[in-house]
Formats: sequence, structure tokens, C-alpha cells
Amino acid sequence: MKTYAIIPARSGSKGVKNKNTRLLKGKPLIVHSIETALKSNACDRVIVTTDSAEIAEISKSAGAEIPFIRPSEFAQDKSPDRAYLDHALHWFRENENTEPDLFAILRPTTPWRDAALIDLSIAKMIEHIDEANSLRSVHALPEPPQKMLKIENKWLTGFFPDDKRPDYFNLPRQMFPTAYQPNGYIDIVKSGYLSQEKERIFGSKILGFETPFSVEIDTEAEFDYLEYLMGKRYV
Repeated sequence: MKTYAIIPARSGSKGVKNKNTRLLKGKPLIVHSIETALKSNACDRVIVTTDSAEIAEISKSAGAEIPFIRPSEFAQDKSPDRAYLDHALHWFRENENTEPDLFAILRPTTPWRDAALIDLSIAKMIEHIDEANSLRSVHALPEPPQKMLKIENKWLTGFFPDDKRPDYFNLPRQMFPTAYQPNGYIDIVKSGYLSQEKERIFGSKILGFETPFSVEIDTEAEFDYLEYLMGKRYV
């Protein structure tokens, strides 16, 4: 089993300007993901796919491979993840006559990781390789979606009108199944599945891999919050 860690990092982020190169605890954001991947015993290669020469240079200096520059048409605001995965898979086939069995996707926006958990997630995927299409990391939410409300014509109402229990959204959270949030800690996809399925990434057989609560950086406030948390742990 060959596993390539693939770190997608395009230029032009809007929520946090120059997000992937911005310093977090003294290092460019993307470097945190690269360093964790390099510490993993289960990742055979660490690949950064980017359209930016600056990100490519920073990534290379941190120890990642930059076998190609991602074409700009696969690095737009609305470009799906399939775009960079398909491009990478095609490139490896055409230029190296090889391909990984697994892509381990490590998004730079979830930079605080433990390499041991990366190894455990890959081991879980390999254990179920014959039945699973993919694996996604998640963390448990404090409240289930059944307790959330929306406003319709100024009135609060629930999202699940088919629930026949009166005021079901006021029931204790223990009355509902635990809800999980995908968090970008790690996603793993079989390259063979990507070859067979032309649209979806994860398929219908998705393994869940629970991690500790994980902050994804999409806003300035989240960037500051994660820096605060990391400072509390390490300073």
C-alpha cells in the first residue's frame, strides 16, 4: 500500500488574506501540515499541490515535494476537491507511470495535528480497504442538529417537522444520537475509487475517524483563536 499525503494550497484566499503563507506560531500556516506529514510513518510521500510559486518555494524548503504546479483552472474559488485530486492522479500516471493506493488529504486550514493519529487513520483505512471508499475525520458536536432552530416569518421553529414529539428541540441532547462534524484533520480516498467514480470524492462507504475538537481556519477570528490555543499549550 502506497500512501501519498497531499496538501492542497491554492493562492487567492479571501476569508484570511494570504492564508497559507501567513505565520502561525512563527511558521507559515502550510508548514505545520507539511511537518506533521513528514513525521508520519504511514505516508510514503508528502506532496503539495498549489498554483502559487511562493507557496511552492515555502513548501519545498519545509521538505515537501512539488512535482508539479497546479493549473489555475483547478485552483479557483469554486474549484471542487476532485479537480486537484484528478489532476494529481493523472500527472503521476503520465509522468511517473505510477500512482498511490491512497491519497491522505491534509488541508492546511486544519494545521494542529498529531502524526500518530494520521498513522492510525491510515491503518484503519487499510484495515477496511476492501469495503471502504474513503475515510473522513470528525469530532463530536456538543449539541445534535435536532436542537437547532430556524426563523420562519419571525417565528422560531425546528428543522425536523416529521419528529412527532412535542417540542422535540427542547428535549435533552442525550435523547438524540451524537452528531459529528467533518473537520479536515485528515480525509483518505482510494485512487482506485477516484478512477471508477467520476463525480463524488468520498462515495457511500465512508469510514468515520474521531479526533479531538479541531479548529478549521476560514476567518480571521478562527486564525486568532487557534493561535491562542496553541500558545496556551506550547508557551
